[in-house]
Amino acid sequence: MENFEPEIIAFCCHYCAYTAADMAGSKRLSYPTNVKIIRVPCTGKVDALHIMSAFEKGADGVYVAGCLEGDCHFKNGNTRAAQRVAHVQKILQDLGWDTQRLAMMNMSAGMGEVFARTACEFTEKIKQLGPSPVKQMNTDSYRQTQR
Repeated sequence: MENFEPEIIAFCCHYCAYTAADMAGSKRLSYPTNVKIIRVPCTGKVDALHIMSAFEKGADGVYVAGCLEGDCHFKNGNTRAAQRVAHVQKILQDLGWDTQRLAMMNMSAGMGEVFARTACEFTEKIKQLGPSPVKQMNTDSYRQTQR
């Protein structure tokens, strides 16, 4: 598992987190290439189904990154997103998964350093947790069919 490189999906709000990621790139700040960014108009548009679908398709970790609290361009989209993330974390817990595989993060457009640091820290946390239970189930199923 020392060679394990997790697949991370980051749902990023267009106005803040995505712009912070862009700023990180402009400043040549490095963050793991395994963080795949999905730009959304507002994190309030990220539904529980989107998050669960990312896990179903093999993501080892998912985070939703939006505007700072109280500073959402769509008034309360980031608070709705935080509520959805908490709801999905409860679902993950009910499934026996570690809830740390999913996180909500807030940042402004000018926080490129924060975006890069957050991406690195989240990736390290997921590395410690290991592959997602979906990948483990698929590996176990494959091994059983090969016997």
